[in-house]
Amino acid sequence: MADWSVLADKAEVTVFGDHLSDAEPLARRLAPFDVLCVMRERTPLPRALLQRLPQLKLIVSTGMRNASIDLAAAKELGITVCGTHSGGFNAAELTWALIMAAMRHIPEEQANIRAGGWQTTIGRALEGKTLGIVGLGKLGAAVARYAQAFGMELIAWSTNMTEEKAKAHGARLVAKEQLFREADIVTVHLVLSERTRGIIGARELALMKPTALFVNTSRGPLADEAALIDLLRRKAIAGAALDVFGTEPLPADHPFRSLDNVLATPHIGYVTQESYKQYYHETVECIAAWLEKKPIRLMQI
Repeated sequence: MADWSVLADKAEVTVFGDHLSDAEPLARRLAPFDVLCVMRERTPLPRALLQRLPQLKLIVSTGMRNASIDLAAAKELGITVCGTHSGGFNAAELTWALIMAAMRHIPEEQANIRAGGWQTTIGRALEGKTLGIVGLGKLGAAVARYAQAFGMELIAWSTNMTEEKAKAHGARLVAKEQLFREADIVTVHLVLSERTRGIIGARELALMKPTALFVNTSRGPLADEAALIDLLRRKAIAGAALDVFGTEPLPADHPFRSLDNVLATPHIGYVTQESYKQYYHETVECIAAWLEKKPIRLMQI
C-alpha cells in the first residue's frame, strides 16, 4: 500500500501479522524498536507498556485520533506521536451494508445457495421504516443522507444535538428513550470517551421493538454488551449488526460469534484499499520526515 523502499538505507522494517494481547510478550516483542507503526486502536499503548520500551522514540498511528495511546505518558517519556489523515465515509458505507444485509438476510441466503438450497427467509423493506441515529456528526450525517434515498423516516438524538441540526440532516430530534422506543433500526455514531462510554444502557436497549435491529460501527463500549447479548438470546429484539466490540479481536467463544441473530464483521468500517493507501503512504512520509528532522503531523493531547 506504500513504497517502504524509501526507508531502506535508513531503517530496518519489521512487520508483524499477528495480534498480541498479553502485556509481557508484547513488551518483549516491541522492546528493540525505535519506531512503532500502529493500526488505529488495535494495539493499545498505555503508560505501563510505554515505560517498558526505553528504545522507543516515535509512534506513528493511522488516523489522527487514537484513544488507546497514552499521549501524556508518551510526552513525559520523550516519545513523539504522529498520525495520518483519515478521509472518506468508509464506516458509514459499511453501516449501510450491514443494515441491508441484516434486513434482507443476505448471509443466510448466500449460505443457502452455497449449500445447494434456495430461499428460506423473508426479508424486510427499508422504505417507510424509522431509522434512529445516535449521533449526527460526519458519519451519522452520511448515514442519514443514505437513508433518505431509501425513503426512511429519520429520528436522532445525542447529548448536544439541537432541533436545527437534526432538521438540517432531514431528521427529527427526539429524546433518547423515544428514539429507542420508536426506531425500527438504531444505528450508533459517537466518539468513545469517558462521557459516552456506556451511554446506551440496558434501560435504553430494553425499550426497542421486538422487530428492531441494533447497529454499531462506532465503538463497542458505547453500549452495554451484556444487556445486548441478553436481549439477543431471548429474541427480545430482531437482531444486531456489529463491527465493533468491547474486546478486539473478538474471543473465539464470544456469543456474538454464535448467536443466529447477530451479523458481525471484524472492525472493518475503515478498511478499504483507498484508506490503507492513504494511511501507509503518510506513515512512510512521517517516518522519513522524522529521520530527517523535518516537521511532522503531531497528535495532540
